[in-house]
Amino acid sequence: MKLSEADAANELMRLAKAIAHHNRLYHAEDSPEISDADYDALVRRNAELEAAFPHLVRDDSPSRKVGHDVAASPLAKVTHEVRMMSLDNAFADEDVADFAARVRRFLALPDDAEVAMTAEDKIDGLSCSLRYEHGKLVRAATRGDGQVGEDVTANVRTIADIPQELTGEVPDVFEIRGEVYMAKADFLALNAAQEAEGGKIFANPRNAAAGSLRQKDASVTAARTLRFLAHGWGAASAVPAESQFEMMQRIAEWGVPVSPLLVRCTSVEALLAHYRRIEQARAELPYDIDGVVYKVDRLDWQERLGFVAKAPRWGIAHKFPAERAETMLEAIDIQVGRTGKLTPVGRLHPVSVGGVMVSNVTLHNRDEIARLGVRPGDRVVIQRAGDVIPQVVENLTRDVPREAYLFPDHCPECGSEAVAEEGEVDVRCTGGLICPAQRTERLKHFVSRAALDIEGLGEKTIDEFFALGWLESPADIFRLRKRRSEILEREGWKEKSVDNLLAAIEAKRAPDAARLLFGLGIRHVGAVTARDLMKRFEVLERLREVAQAAYSSPSGEGDHEVVEGQVPQSASPPDIETPLVPLHHPADGSPPRAGEEARAELLSIDGIGPAVAEALGDFFHEPHNVAVWEDLLGEVTPPPYVVEVRDSAVAGKTVVFTGALETMSRDEAKAQAERLGARAAGSVSAKTDLVVAGPGAGSKLKKAAELGIEVIDEAAWAEIVRAASG
Repeated sequence: MKLSEADAANELMRLAKAIAHHNRLYHAEDSPEISDADYDALVRRNAELEAAFPHLVRDDSPSRKVGHDVAASPLAKVTHEVRMMSLDNAFADEDVADFAARVRRFLALPDDAEVAMTAEDKIDGLSCSLRYEHGKLVRAATRGDGQVGEDVTANVRTIADIPQELTGEVPDVFEIRGEVYMAKADFLALNAAQEAEGGKIFANPRNAAAGSLRQKDASVTAARTLRFLAHGWGAASAVPAESQFEMMQRIAEWGVPVSPLLVRCTSVEALLAHYRRIEQARAELPYDIDGVVYKVDRLDWQERLGFVAKAPRWGIAHKFPAERAETMLEAIDIQVGRTGKLTPVGRLHPVSVGGVMVSNVTLHNRDEIARLGVRPGDRVVIQRAGDVIPQVVENLTRDVPREAYLFPDHCPECGSEAVAEEGEVDVRCTGGLICPAQRTERLKHFVSRAALDIEGLGEKTIDEFFALGWLESPADIFRLRKRRSEILEREGWKEKSVDNLLAAIEAKRAPDAARLLFGLGIRHVGAVTARDLMKRFEVLERLREVAQAAYSSPSGEGDHEVVEGQVPQSASPPDIETPLVPLHHPADGSPPRAGEEARAELLSIDGIGPAVAEALGDFFHEPHNVAVWEDLLGEVTPPPYVVEVRDSAVAGKTVVFTGALETMSRDEAKAQAERLGARAAGSVSAKTDLVVAGPGAGSKLKKAAELGIEVIDEAAWAEIVRAASG
């Protein structure tokens, strides 16, 4: 069916958002959630649509962008003198032949003219540019969005592969570009050490390399074994060679490693033959690769060919296909995450996929299991692409008569009900504070900076004390003073560190009520929502009374009981404008019941929608949550919540912050707005009065322009705050 122009525009919009999302996860957060093959499919589809509808190419098109912006990075920014480009991709032999034909056509070469190209393995690492001046390393930067990267000079100086000074005759200025990576053996050793210390486990070597290089503390980078392979260059006062291959040899002579698999080929057939050799040797290589890169060898031809929007015309990456294997799905286990999400994990009969033994596979969620129709005992096809978590792509025995897998409706860890809210695919445990799978993560959240902010009580300490049985609920934190002598007996604890910790805890005996409420981790109750609630109720006990009363439905019948095939009704997330639900009056004209009044009171609070009201009711409906609540309030005494409001230019207005704020956190900005008498909302609507936009602002900024809402930058906001302070 032919795609209409309207449908194409809508799909291009969705693709732009999806690709930007995955770019952020991959480049900025080092935590991809889809495979390279799936990502490449999105990019290919975007390119197909743009070719068919060139007049619909968007300003935010992925074809115009490289990597991801670094606005939110804690590292200093570096503007590249010569832009760091990405490469277009080839996925089949025909694509490589087409690439060579395009080069010939552009250069107006006869069909029999030799077009030599280099071919080398494509390292799966983090792109990095090394600037040498008079042979000495002066700066190192990540690619970022191609124009602006992050300054990682101090960290790069800890990498043994990268010389601090080049050997031999070197141009006055020369930027060597390549990939920082982590070898497979070093990756396994790092994860083993991280697991032993209770630290972060990295998903793959690329993520480990990126996370290690982009540390604020260079000593962390130094403790991890990173390596480097050069594949090109950027700004240069001179290029002392006439071909790509000769220049790479020169870089190697200067003391910078280059790929040992780099060759020069004079035909497409030779390129493809080398591709096959590298693909066959892939599993035995000491590092991860995801394809082979071809570049026109003659530098004068490279200069003539130039660039398209984000890639050179003289280079292309020939990607490897996703690696697959067949095996048996032996069991489906349910893991409970820190937010209560139930995630199914398939346990496989171990199978080698691309040289890696795979025994576990993600099944994502209840809907994915139903889509695949998988059950223990099925024969399945496993795909591993880009070294992300392997996936099941096909069930070979779904038609074999066998009972369907029943996703649990109770948490396997604590036995509490497990439900999915309307419109969501994720099933979550409702056990909250009593669920052992969630308890440590909720304790970490409780003491985090945005919640009670207890200095010295970090993740490792919570894990240690929880394992000892000393911490099981938030109230236990305030009983640690009784364990002073026991803590002193633990390795690594001295009198000063113990006393500092206990003093930090005691300082929170009268905590801010909104922070305490946020710290409890009630679903949909974020930091802003907690402040909105406490501004209305002032004391926590009043909030509890209303939330418990609101648990009954508008009809007066308690309908929150989860029945098979049903889930509780939900609505918009916090900070989205929600129409007020009118107070229900019985048909006989009698006054509304207490539950309806309580629900109406919650919904009348600006920024509080049905999802928040229901979450509060659910929380206080569970006896174990009430027990934890009462136990905690037996240890702490939050004073009535009062926001000191100053006269200001934004008093009574609704303010939205978007983009990356550079001088303060988003929470701090929202707290400032409240002190100035404004309401900090999470989304732009017709009720918004002012938008404060930092770098990287996207859809909210666009919507503000459409609605004609005033937009200012962070500096202008700071001036409003200063003026109100007098």
